[in-house]
Amino acid sequence: MKILVTYYSQTGNTEQIAKVIHKIALKNHESELKKVSKVDVKDVIKYDVVFLGSACHDSDLAKPVLRFLKGIPKSPNFKLAGFFTHSTNPPEGSERNKKLYEKWAGKCHKTFEKFKLKKDIDFNGYFRCQGAPSPPIEKFIHETIFPDDDEWKEYIDEAKKHPNKTDIENAKNFATDILKKCQSLE
Repeated sequence: MKILVTYYSQTGNTEQIAKVIHKIALKNHESELKKVSKVDVKDVIKYDVVFLGSACHDSDLAKPVLRFLKGIPKSPNFKLAGFFTHSTNPPEGSERNKKLYEKWAGKCHKTFEKFKLKKDIDFNGYFRCQGAPSPPIEKFIHETIFPDDDEWKEYIDEAKKHPNKTDIENAKNFATDILKKCQSLE
């Protein structure tokens, strides 16, 4: 299969996941890795599978990725899989983590689902993981979400570790599963 891994990354978190997915795709397929700004959306029709990645901005996919999704033709011939990185706590665990994730990153997967329906895209799922926040986002999170210094320290010490080895392994497994699924549909 011919694969495109395209992404928007501001701090390197999403780019790191994109490179992992690309490396997995290269094992058995022809794969290209490109920033979304370097891809003409009209050219995506030449691929069998497109992995589209984004940083989470304002609780949704970043604007360059939203523009890319809007530009995809209706009923494209390729299969799509999404991935994104976010700086909030992952939703697993406490009820508070679930609420924080929903408020600060919850639109990302919903946007993929919305475009799946709107564009009649063969969408095969998404991957997400926490990523270390940029300094301006750190400041925002400290002031807005975790103003308590002890809670902040606990959050930032953990957030700066991501994407970690587990995130990388999960991204590899995601890419492997998507490629197997898409190949069996060929």
